[in-house]
Amino acid sequence: MMEEVEFKKVHDPYLQSKMTNSDTPLHCVWVPGPIIVGAGPSGLAAAACLKNHNVPALILEQANCIASLWQFKTYDRLRLHLPKQFCQLPLMPFPVNFPTYPTKEQFLAYLESYAENFDLKPIFNATVVSAEFDSRCGFWRVKTKVTEYVCRWLIVATGENAVEVVPRLEGMNEFNGPIVHTSSYKSGEGFEHKSVLVVGCGNSGMEVCLDLCNYNAFPSLVVRDSLHVLPQEMFWVSTFGLSMWLLKWLPVQIVDQLLLFVSRFMLGDTSHIGLNRPKLGPLELKGISGKTPVLDVGTLAKIKTGDIKVYPEIKRLACNVVEFVDGRKEKFDAIILATGYRSNVPTWLKDLNLFSEKDGFPMKKFPEGWKGKHGLYAVGFTKRGLLGTSIDASKVAKEIAGQWNNSHRKCEILQGRKTSIDS
Repeated sequence: MMEEVEFKKVHDPYLQSKMTNSDTPLHCVWVPGPIIVGAGPSGLAAAACLKNHNVPALILEQANCIASLWQFKTYDRLRLHLPKQFCQLPLMPFPVNFPTYPTKEQFLAYLESYAENFDLKPIFNATVVSAEFDSRCGFWRVKTKVTEYVCRWLIVATGENAVEVVPRLEGMNEFNGPIVHTSSYKSGEGFEHKSVLVVGCGNSGMEVCLDLCNYNAFPSLVVRDSLHVLPQEMFWVSTFGLSMWLLKWLPVQIVDQLLLFVSRFMLGDTSHIGLNRPKLGPLELKGISGKTPVLDVGTLAKIKTGDIKVYPEIKRLACNVVEFVDGRKEKFDAIILATGYRSNVPTWLKDLNLFSEKDGFPMKKFPEGWKGKHGLYAVGFTKRGLLGTSIDASKVAKEIAGQWNNSHRKCEILQGRKTSIDS
């Protein structure tokens, strides 16, 4: 009974205001169910799956809304790169009237509906500063800036894209123009007729270049490594969906050969335009390194026509000039860093039996990286997008539900024995 009272306290508006305005930690709060850190798609999926098993969960979110990365750090033209059936969260499909590749706004509307449908109410503005398993009492201690929560299970759902990766480039302080990460880029508006260098050739870098072209800018793309570029669709179906179907019947190496054969027929030899392919095929490389192939949405055509120029790695910056490793020097008005994100788990999780301190990802590869020791779990670190998130969320919820139900059965048995003795 006391556990339920403490759990309800954390949702009390009066307590919330005290927690926000106080500089000193409040009393320790017991949470009977799991604590989920992060209210992005991964955290919402885990909480919904737990609720489906009648297990209450508490979600802690550092921002003031759900899916803050999608809300604040994505560009306007963004769409899901994979068809919606591979991106929906567990227990609730996308609306049937949504297009195959939902827009950013549609995806956010879906997440809002998802949270409302499962009555998920995260505690916002609750940055977790540390989480540590206390072996003396056998519980997790999860500390925010104002409160310490104690729980039996901890689910890490902060995701693969928690913190921007900003590379150190020689001469960055000398460059006269703006240098911004794609997390701050919204559209090409404001870059009209300007020469813009985009550093990074993943899906984001490619799409930002295309967006800049549409706003009459003059983009260039830095390609440091080899990469696979595939058409978004083959034979009028999504390349990803076709790959998943083929993998049911054929080895990954054979599927890779088929994908590369069709890609060469549809896109041509990309090495002629400065995009060299890795030795490993796209699916095999994805499985080993997590490196995602680029699904082309029109950027390749702009590179072929010269509207987007391709350069190798940057050697140094100076004033408004960029020098590349091949000796070329070019003037640019602005630089956009499409250099991705990283996990922030090692900065606050003090028990790294599941996560690597080096990169903040589970040390075991998919599909084994969802479970650690002492009730520690991970959702959203599979390097397989929202499909991987759904798989992990279902596994975690099922396991915790089994432990939850066993605990309650034991309590009922003990309560029954006590009642029998008292009578």
